[in-house]
Amino acid sequence: MGRAGWILVVLCFLGSFSVWAVDVHDARLWRAPDHTRIVFDLTGPAEHSLLVLSNPRRIVLDIQDTNLRTNLAGLKLANTPVSLVRSGVREGDDLRIVMEVSAQVDPRSFALQANEQAGYRLVLDLYDYQALQSVPAVKKSVQESAKRNIIIAIDAGHGGEDPGATGPNRLREKDVVLAIAKELKVLFKADVGFQPIMIRSGDYYVSLKGRRDLARKHQADLFVSIHADAFKRKQAHGASVYALSNGGATSTAALHLAQRENAADLVGGVSLSDKDDMLAGVLADLSMTSTLDTSLQLGNQVLRNVDDIAHLHKKQVEQAGFAVLKSPDVPSILVETGFISNPKESSLLATSRYQKKMASAIHRGIKGWFFAHPPSGTLLAWQKQQGGQQYIIARGDTLSGIADRFSISLADLKSYNRIDSSKILVGQKLNIPKS
Repeated sequence: MGRAGWILVVLCFLGSFSVWAVDVHDARLWRAPDHTRIVFDLTGPAEHSLLVLSNPRRIVLDIQDTNLRTNLAGLKLANTPVSLVRSGVREGDDLRIVMEVSAQVDPRSFALQANEQAGYRLVLDLYDYQALQSVPAVKKSVQESAKRNIIIAIDAGHGGEDPGATGPNRLREKDVVLAIAKELKVLFKADVGFQPIMIRSGDYYVSLKGRRDLARKHQADLFVSIHADAFKRKQAHGASVYALSNGGATSTAALHLAQRENAADLVGGVSLSDKDDMLAGVLADLSMTSTLDTSLQLGNQVLRNVDDIAHLHKKQVEQAGFAVLKSPDVPSILVETGFISNPKESSLLATSRYQKKMASAIHRGIKGWFFAHPPSGTLLAWQKQQGGQQYIIARGDTLSGIADRFSISLADLKSYNRIDSSKILVGQKLNIPKS
């Protein structure tokens, strides 16, 4: 073979090699309360290594046989420990990304394979050192306080890398449900005897297991996960409430929804070490405790209140194997606030007015249940033991609804408060007789 032939072979070889090289075609940064996440979108799988340097503090990420095809200067570094990101080529073919950090962090990296909803990704999590050193919460007991608050863990589904379902005009589920969750927090924060805890307070992702763990860390009395449904048929509509199933799903729709929600970790970006490690005996344990029964009864009360403002997709609480609901000792429900894929419901879900109405309906259902069934050691339980309690009328309340909520007759409620008519006012105080 002549010189020209060899040159052609070499050029063909180099050309074929470039086809197999991986590109970083996008990069995104998310800030969570305890860590900063940087996600690199790749055109294919790539090996990587991580190096921590000091004086000055730097995190070095080397990605083998990879080209940078995006501008890292666009990453928003404000309110993160990363002060500067730069890149270069190492050993001819490898991409080196150097991050200068202003505080001590614990870096962890992992690769994610492509799936139906997202492509190949390389995830870098920079955990705040202070968060890792924080003291675990102390378990409350009845002896410590006989008048503790009822703790409501409010979980806005999806977030960060995972937008959830998308509706018309690019309305994202993660934004809608976070808005509803924040409204729900405001309502419970104004209630005496309740303490709301936000599982996700901003646009970042929390693993399904991590959501349960946060609820248990705060010793929540209830975990409520808020979502917006989607279906390929735009005609599908209506709100629903779900609880965990310790057997099969109660319907095909519930099964498919659980499968879709359980796949959120694939999009949100969860490493193998974050996978669900719940013991197989948990579901059996659930059937031997009141946790699941409470979830179903409480969920039914929420469903009845949501029915006042929205069409119901299902008239009863549905059940399936939702990973996010698998806490063995925390009653847990999942509320689908409507179909974001339905043009009419999507337009409603996008408005602040409807978000507040939905939050108010969920709030009334949860609050009504706990007023009637206060956990031992809580302020509400103490008030009930004293022979009665006080209730402040909220928008949408009716006397018959309040009587039903506290398991008393309408006649007793009106007589106890010396009310002759059915007219009530927002902010009015009612004394609730002991049932």
